[in-house]
Amino acid sequence: MGSIPRLGLYLQDMHVREMMRYAQIAEEQGFESVWIAESRLSRDAIVPMTAIAAVTERIKVGAGVINTWTRNAALIAQTFATLDELADDRILLGLGAWWDPLAWKVGIERREPLKCMREYVETIRRLLRMEEVTHEGEFVKLRGVRLDVLHGKGPVPRNVPIYIGATGFKMMELSGEIADGVLLNYLVSPLYNDKAIEHIKVGAARAKRRLEDIDRPQLIACSVHEDGDYAVKLAKKHVTMTLGQQPHIMKASGVREDLIEEVQRAMGGWPAKPGGIERAMEIVPDDVVRLITASGTPSEVKRKIEEYMAHGCTAPLILPLSGDVEYAIRALAAL
Repeated sequence: MGSIPRLGLYLQDMHVREMMRYAQIAEEQGFESVWIAESRLSRDAIVPMTAIAAVTERIKVGAGVINTWTRNAALIAQTFATLDELADDRILLGLGAWWDPLAWKVGIERREPLKCMREYVETIRRLLRMEEVTHEGEFVKLRGVRLDVLHGKGPVPRNVPIYIGATGFKMMELSGEIADGVLLNYLVSPLYNDKAIEHIKVGAARAKRRLEDIDRPQLIACSVHEDGDYAVKLAKKHVTMTLGQQPHIMKASGVREDLIEEVQRAMGGWPAKPGGIERAMEIVPDDVVRLITASGTPSEVKRKIEEYMAHGCTAPLILPLSGDVEYAIRALAAL
């Protein structure tokens, strides 16, 4: 393993068997963790997590993230207790507030996401401690609920840290107050992290905690190639799609609103019209790609990752954008 501590791998948009293979390579190369996305209606996180946990021995396996709207708190606790049975002390639970318009399209009315998140985190944590929980909240209703003892385990608390995937600053504060860690988003600039850290500190102070008590892994979109300009070109499609699909993240990253609007017009809305992504890519400047991703040669990518770490990230989780995932894993492990 190279000089970047606590490297993790973030996987999405690929076949489950590919995820399994890349997780094995990452474990072999000394990566600390692998996280599975569940942001769109493509693949859920639980099936790939289970598959990866079954074919690895040391690497931690995280949900990055599942939402608090489509599974109730008891089911989430049950699922992650089961995953922990499969991979003792290697499972990480990341929870997110989801996003519109996807939630709206499937009939979910997202409201009071902070209150919802608090109820989920606090009750799931108690259930994973094997406590009997009664909670009459607005979003979580449990009446004398306790996880059944797993065969051969006894009533032993499950060691499953809970992370909150936070982008908004109020959610950052809540994370600092109640979560084991904050899963910082990708496609944000390192300077954005400074604001995030200040808000995490506010929440931590509210609960008489220190910033050091709160883990802060961060998704970092990464395009690595011996030709740095080509690496930027490979990353541009993903950046462009995110500009169109998740403008709230782009605004939080400091990308100009007029550029976001121009890109969305070129796309013809979301989902993009035929040829819309290609038209929009021509508008996105290289410096925007370099601002919010770690793209370039291996040494340039390392410098960008170190910049994120200097601004509060405790564990970089690379999301490879350049197509050759195995090359990205081995190149970064060697730095």
